[in-house]
Amino acid sequence: MKRERMVIVTGYVRGESYGLLGPQLAASIIQDNTIYDCIVVTVTREDDKDILKKTLCDYFGNQRPVIGFSYLAGRTDLFSIARDFKDEGAFTILAGPQADVDFVGEKGRQHHPHYFQGLSDCFSVAVHGPAEQILPLLKHPIDQETTFDPCLLSASATWDEHFLTKGRWDNFYALSNGTLTPLPVTTGQVLQQIGCPHASQTRSIEVDYPAALKRKEEDRVTLSLKGCSFCDVAVDKGFHGALSLDTVLEQIQSLPERKDGRKIPFELINENAVPGLPALLAGVRAKGIRLSQINLTLRADWFVLGEKILREALSMAGALDIRILLGSVGLESFDDRILSNLHKGLTVDTNLRAVELMRELKKGFPRQWGYARQEGAIHGFIHPTPWDTTETEFNNKRIFSLYGLLSDILPDRSVPLIIHHASALGEWAREIENRETIQFRREGSTIGWWQVGDRFII
Repeated sequence: MKRERMVIVTGYVRGESYGLLGPQLAASIIQDNTIYDCIVVTVTREDDKDILKKTLCDYFGNQRPVIGFSYLAGRTDLFSIARDFKDEGAFTILAGPQADVDFVGEKGRQHHPHYFQGLSDCFSVAVHGPAEQILPLLKHPIDQETTFDPCLLSASATWDEHFLTKGRWDNFYALSNGTLTPLPVTTGQVLQQIGCPHASQTRSIEVDYPAALKRKEEDRVTLSLKGCSFCDVAVDKGFHGALSLDTVLEQIQSLPERKDGRKIPFELINENAVPGLPALLAGVRAKGIRLSQINLTLRADWFVLGEKILREALSMAGALDIRILLGSVGLESFDDRILSNLHKGLTVDTNLRAVELMRELKKGFPRQWGYARQEGAIHGFIHPTPWDTTETEFNNKRIFSLYGLLSDILPDRSVPLIIHHASALGEWAREIENRETIQFRREGSTIGWWQVGDRFII
């Protein structure tokens, strides 16, 4: 049977050459199990969207374009591209994180016109959960005669490790001078844990009103949530547990190699990766896989608790000439009130102990260990937030000065609090709107908590 063509469009950052496991793995699954040859096309904010559309139309030729969209991160420019393609006859698929809630729209949208109304007018179908759910749809050509009422494919209850063992890393393309040019991946990703253990249990918490609207100390909103209050991934995935060591090693084995024969650096997707590091390194050694660098993204509390095991892992890494970079810790704030409202599940003291441990390990393992901004790490710091006051600003700046955080820990730029409409803070924002008879502005799929109508409240 003739092979068809499909493209997965994904948001990207200009000038980077990192891989995105989700879209690439989905493309690999589609390539190996359907009649479609599938590539991933990265789109930056700076790319000329008219040139992109022409380039993709040329790529498909006379075939009906079949285009998936993933990792859109609320980008309205990508929403518009999807809508344009659909209106012109393409078959468009929404996938990736929050595909279900973004397709359907914001809770309560039927009664509130200013709410995010969803993306069902941009996409022919949405797929939430494991990529293999799309396979039955792609067993046959989706031609001009194929019609669908916009719909959401239901999520599978479980993840099948069979589909998570391998991914192609040569299917990544970027727009360059009006053509699709292969984009070499120099930093990959390896999936070890699906979701976050912090999102494994439902809890009830109280979150303060925005400082600009708060009249008394009791002005709070009670939320039922899993994970951090701002985390839409906690809503999207929850916690599904860890993959087997064999599955993880197969993923590592499929990574590209550098010129020196070692695997490219990769992010190990697991927010509590330290306990399993010695076993992972032992497995790599047993299979004769030569690694260059493992990048970790960890919670501060689990990082501190794993100190003894991490020291063991660093000793093993030294013997294997492997570098371990603590690429990101979600510190987020150095004010306890803000950390509580974010429901980080930790305190400023825990964050500071994590900072001390990062620096201590550098002294003990200077060659094997990295943690600093200058070494490529980007630790999470959220600012501004709705709860910023003179007191919280003072607390943060005092800690910056006392612990020298500007020298190696804090990123060059903070990230403002982003409230996805389906996160727990989305419920918080809607409740405040209801109580105070106000309307926060919507920016695509996010809620602009800083702006009420034409009035900025920070």
